[in-house]
Amino acid sequence: MNAMAKKRILIIEDDLHIAEGIELNLCLLGHEVKIAQNGIEGLETWKRWCPHLIVLDLMLPGIDGMQILKSIRLEDERLPILILSAKVEASDRVDGFLDGVDDYMTKPFSLEEFLLRIKRLLTRDQWQREQDDSPLSHSSEQRSYRFGANTIDFSSGQAECCAGIIQLTEQEIKVLKLFIVNKGKTLSRSKLLEVGWGYSKGTSTRTVDNYIVRFRRYFEDNPKNPKYFKSRRSLGYVFDHD
Repeated sequence: MNAMAKKRILIIEDDLHIAEGIELNLCLLGHEVKIAQNGIEGLETWKRWCPHLIVLDLMLPGIDGMQILKSIRLEDERLPILILSAKVEASDRVDGFLDGVDDYMTKPFSLEEFLLRIKRLLTRDQWQREQDDSPLSHSSEQRSYRFGANTIDFSSGQAECCAGIIQLTEQEIKVLKLFIVNKGKTLSRSKLLEVGWGYSKGTSTRTVDNYIVRFRRYFEDNPKNPKYFKSRRSLGYVFDHD
């Protein structure tokens, strides 16, 4: 299959002039394009539309681009994402790559270079998918995570734990991954809501606390004296283990 055959490309960009210019050029190449002008709309469109590639601005209303990137990477580690941002500092690029972006371009940008980078990302993604479909691929192997007497199988969504064998929901898996990739780091309720649920800043909810209660019931020998999912007064929660 031609790597530049019709693909779904999502542009998350609040500058409509830039977004429409990109849209026009990608449509001329035969792609299907949608634009989201804020972070919340961007996350909703990604979940509903399942694009093949995302062009992502960092400075967005609602939820910023870095939080969008982190949220997507909790569920999809492979979706090609290109950051297109006015942030030009090396530290911004480093943060983006550390959080899983595939490419980073700064504004103003060369349209020709941008289109070449899009083509490269789509080609690489198509090649990787073909490799995964090969009989020699090991992509079907189960991925699991162990801590203490607990084992989480992310392939099946099952966990063998203190509560027995349980079937985790997609949202439970997503939040567990967020804790695991931030092992030893305190996560505030607002950060958990932004990345784990896509809430905008300032949202008030007990959702996070309810999930912690569940995780302690699943994975702790003594939920009232947790060893893994601990509270940090006025700060949030931390997941840790030896």
